[in-house]
Amino acid sequence: MRLSLSLRFITDLLVVAFCLIVAIIMIFPFLWVVITSIRPDSEMFASTFQLIPKLVTFANYQALFASSFASYIVNSIIVCCCATLLSCTVALLAAYSFSRKRFRGRGVLLLSISFSQLFPFVILITPIYAIFYSLGLVNNFLGLIIAYIAITLPFSIYMLYGYLDAVPYELDEAAIVDGCSTLGVIFRVIVPVAGPGIAATAVYMFISTWEEFLFAQTLMTNGANWTVPVGLASFIGEYTSQWGTMMAASVVSTIPTLILFFFIQRRLVSNLTVGAVKG
Repeated sequence: MRLSLSLRFITDLLVVAFCLIVAIIMIFPFLWVVITSIRPDSEMFASTFQLIPKLVTFANYQALFASSFASYIVNSIIVCCCATLLSCTVALLAAYSFSRKRFRGRGVLLLSISFSQLFPFVILITPIYAIFYSLGLVNNFLGLIIAYIAITLPFSIYMLYGYLDAVPYELDEAAIVDGCSTLGVIFRVIVPVAGPGIAATAVYMFISTWEEFLFAQTLMTNGANWTVPVGLASFIGEYTSQWGTMMAASVVSTIPTLILFFFIQRRLVSNLTVGAVKG
């Protein structure tokens, strides 16, 4: 009995140690960015390795907020929130149709959505720019929002399609008997039950658009309309780079996604059965 307990304790200890090592490996790059952001320029390119800076300075953050980077964050928040909300709504309606309805051409549409993910989105840059330029959507937040919806929508439909397929159809029938319309079933029954899936899809959409660089750089040529990734790239010059300021900008740019995940992850599990057990 003691031998069994000892082996179980050693096994648990090894598992905890392994998880701790993996966590350190994953956290260290971000920790290094944070440390570099408060490191003075005199220690930035020191010949000896120093994990902890001898002198802590916030000059990089002062230089960052003296620049236009705060406006880039606002631009990204506006674009990403609008694209996430619209794309998630359309994906939910489309996924519900694929999951609950049987109509002619359903398989072809699903196959088309799947095939759309096989091609790199970079091939869309030239035609999208030409179309948006003729429509006056270059240097326009609406154009970038439409581009981001086009990027995230196919995969988002598939994500929600899998979640909605796991929702019992009996809930739909009960809601219809109670007098709910199709939209009533979706937003009053399906949304509460599939809350974790919708939240996970929304997080995917937000992060994908928040870190997207190519479309933002191509469609937003005016510096006042830049998003965070384009603003980060602006700190790298042809002859010199502002590494300290760029590290400070990298730290600040992670705050919105951390806040989003902090609020959503608390609801991923708590909403699993709220719609099914609510009496």
